[in-house]
Amino acid sequence: MADTVSIFVEKLSNLILQEASLFGEVEGEVKLLRDELKWMRLFLKDADSQCLHDERIKLWVEQIQNVTHNAEDVIDEFILHMDRRQLRLNTLKFLKCLPTCVGFVDKLPFIHDMDGRLKEINVRIERIMANRSKYGLEALLASSSSSTTDQVVAHKEKRGPDVEESDVVGIEDGIEAVKQILMKGERRRAVVSIVGMGGLGKTTLAKKVYNHDDVQQHFDCCAWVYVSQEFRAREILLGIAYSVMHLSDEKKKKVKEMGKADLGREVCGYLEEKKYLIVMDDVWSSEVWSNLRSYLPEAKEGSKVFITTRNEEIALHAISQENIARTVLNSEDEIVEHANSQALIYRLRTMTEDEGWELLLKRTFGNRGTSGVLTSELEIVGKKIVAKCKGLPLAIVVVGGLLSTKEKTKSLWEKVFTSIEWHLSQGPESCIGILALSYNDLPYSLKSCFLYFGIFPEDSEIKTSKLIQLWLAEGFIQRRGKEPFEDIAEDYLYELIHRSMIQVAKREVDGRVKSCRIHDLLRDLAISEARDAGLFEVDEMIDVRFPTSIRRLSIHRHDLIQGNISQHLRNSHLRSLIFFTETLERKSWRFLQEHVKLLTILDLGSTDEEIIIPEVIGELVHLKFLHIRGFVRVILPASIDRLVNLQSFDLGHNRSYIPHTILKLQELRYLNCCRGEISSEFKLSKCANGYLSIKKLTNLQALDLLPGSWLEGDGLGKLTQLKKLTLYGWLNPYMKKGFFECIANLTALQTLHLRNSRVFETKTLLNHLRSKVWKEKVVEERRLIPGLMSFSHHTNLYKVILSGQLELPEEIEFYPPNLLKLSLEDCEIQNDPMFILEKLPNLRVLRLLRSSYVGDKLTCSSSGFPQLQSLELYRLRILRELIIEEGAMHRLRTLNVLGCTKMKKLPRGLLQLKHLEKVEPKSMFDKLIEQVEETVGEEE
Repeated sequence: MADTVSIFVEKLSNLILQEASLFGEVEGEVKLLRDELKWMRLFLKDADSQCLHDERIKLWVEQIQNVTHNAEDVIDEFILHMDRRQLRLNTLKFLKCLPTCVGFVDKLPFIHDMDGRLKEINVRIERIMANRSKYGLEALLASSSSSTTDQVVAHKEKRGPDVEESDVVGIEDGIEAVKQILMKGERRRAVVSIVGMGGLGKTTLAKKVYNHDDVQQHFDCCAWVYVSQEFRAREILLGIAYSVMHLSDEKKKKVKEMGKADLGREVCGYLEEKKYLIVMDDVWSSEVWSNLRSYLPEAKEGSKVFITTRNEEIALHAISQENIARTVLNSEDEIVEHANSQALIYRLRTMTEDEGWELLLKRTFGNRGTSGVLTSELEIVGKKIVAKCKGLPLAIVVVGGLLSTKEKTKSLWEKVFTSIEWHLSQGPESCIGILALSYNDLPYSLKSCFLYFGIFPEDSEIKTSKLIQLWLAEGFIQRRGKEPFEDIAEDYLYELIHRSMIQVAKREVDGRVKSCRIHDLLRDLAISEARDAGLFEVDEMIDVRFPTSIRRLSIHRHDLIQGNISQHLRNSHLRSLIFFTETLERKSWRFLQEHVKLLTILDLGSTDEEIIIPEVIGELVHLKFLHIRGFVRVILPASIDRLVNLQSFDLGHNRSYIPHTILKLQELRYLNCCRGEISSEFKLSKCANGYLSIKKLTNLQALDLLPGSWLEGDGLGKLTQLKKLTLYGWLNPYMKKGFFECIANLTALQTLHLRNSRVFETKTLLNHLRSKVWKEKVVEERRLIPGLMSFSHHTNLYKVILSGQLELPEEIEFYPPNLLKLSLEDCEIQNDPMFILEKLPNLRVLRLLRSSYVGDKLTCSSSGFPQLQSLELYRLRILRELIIEEGAMHRLRTLNVLGCTKMKKLPRGLLQLKHLEKVEPKSMFDKLIEQVEETVGEEE
């Protein structure tokens, strides 16, 4: 089961510590409850591993879970009542003139009720603990010898696991075969498919082919989109547009607001004259191709649509549709190319035992090698384990991840083999059984974190930052001395990756995981185990007509919102409500007010209409996580200052006027409102500890706000835990010496984004909030970023984005010593910046964007940019020439030159770069190669 007891014990202990006077007359019962649950927690780890094999232990664990939930309800309801009572007393100020006993009498009935409920719960706990002896459970628990540990080792090195997903075995022949099919010179667009059962490695093979240099160079543009069972045509088209069209931020916003038909026409128009490759991964329905084929033009010879699917009928259907269309539109001789449909389908085979054994060794030992460790006895057991995996790569990879955490002894490997046999005996799905073994072997504290991946839609890319914020809000992260919670959470994620239960989707430039994924079979396991543990429900798996008393609900389908959401909003036990689709309708808020009062997490999904958050939001005093995505307007009530437990507040790109009292919320760790303006009234408002100020929010890890008067003074410099700072707007009034001294004090920063620009509107933001129409931007004025102080002490700062006029200091000591990524925009630098930037020893990514440089030539000197891997030049309107001298940028992998209209050719120096993988625009690079070949031919 999930670590329900530990989570609640931690929560209760913190409440007793921080709010000593809160419980008053019932403090004794509360402490007794905490102590009893602590004893329970000691028994639960072994009980959790044994409940798979004994129904008595399973029942005992379920009873502990139920009583813990009941206790949590009582405590949370008590805190809610106390908050309401305090609000009422503050409102009715005349009570202060009355004797103290009046307030006490007002409190008595509820205290009496709570006292009775707590005593009843403590009696139930006593009986449950007594049942250990009564029904012979103590002997069973004592005999348990679980090999799992409850500790997650700190991963000091976060540059990625020893074995990446790309290090695969036994698919070399498949890579070459599929590559040849894709690069075959078809006269029209063709659909190519990889077909195979779940866990066989379809996506891995497709990625290897897709990322192959030959394939990338063969096509003008390429896109990879995930489809899954929850197919949405518009989302697929949006993914294709983002991948191939090189959109500016403004264009991205416009495209995101398009309907399916308009978006389809936009994509079709762009692809019309290009030889493209579109990969659609994990296709479950023939409707996918039927819905999308009209938006993928046939005009350019050799274009390919590449799908992966478990169902061969889907692949055959797509090919047959192509043939039928051409029978109508084309002459018979053009159909001959596709007469053999089987030639466009690659059926993925299972692994041989030798290939499986090689893969198991890679996953178990990584790059450390097996010399002196792999005995003949271990090899015998290991090959028996491989045989049980029946040639399925996913099963072998996950078992290898499990074995990598074990001592390399015969007895432990035999124990794993025995466990595999037992899991396989429980059902016909061999792969699922092996995955369940790996789940059961997880450290007890990590199980809830793994199960939580099930709340995300199938095949979705999960941002690490959001995942960690959710884990923190749920209470899944256990303290580890004085170590920051975020670092502990990151270790949890890396442990799951190391065990091959979670896949890396994208990495930051410093190697940390930016986003991740979970294989759909592992996601199915997570959802199943979470349901058994009572952790959460996903709308796709429940009967919406008969809602249960679930505690966490994840909503993926729009039709549930339209129809039966009100049934679930009557569930008073609900703690987390997460939308991955459109948000709540206004009429549904009344159900939150009437029934769902104990929410900890509220993610309202995405909105494309103005949303007014009602005053009732202030009733949700337990709320720790509040997110609303979108590009419109969100109106917040003054009652937001009652959300004293709020840790993560994110308005996406929505415009908002934020009540100044948000500065009271000292538990905030993430405040992301890039278009949110805080009222200047805070300067006149006092709280218990003095005047309101940003400096009160000392727990902040990430801050993204419109610049305003909250920047005045030294408050920003007090946020010494801040890791990410984004200020996008009119900075000039605040860019004084004190402002830059504040930034100099933020030595924990990892990312810094300063954009100094002023957008003049016909109405002020405040007036806008009172009106229905937001006027268009009329002019943007960019201003100088003066006074930047040395970043030499910012050893953690690896990413810097600066927008606004500036002069680059020549002293290398000025720059962060570990700077890996630098983006410059609208800087209007007149002298060649490469002379300075090429000396930065660790720089890997350089982006010179719109008007960052206003000269006509860039020169990269010999030995310059020793670590640079990616260079982007975008909308440098005056630039005519890029020079790359011999020995410069010798590690460069990608070069993007876009919107530089006066630059007609690429430098010959590119051809000396041995690691270069991708150049955009490809046509310019092809032209360079042709010119060089012609020159060589003439010389010969």
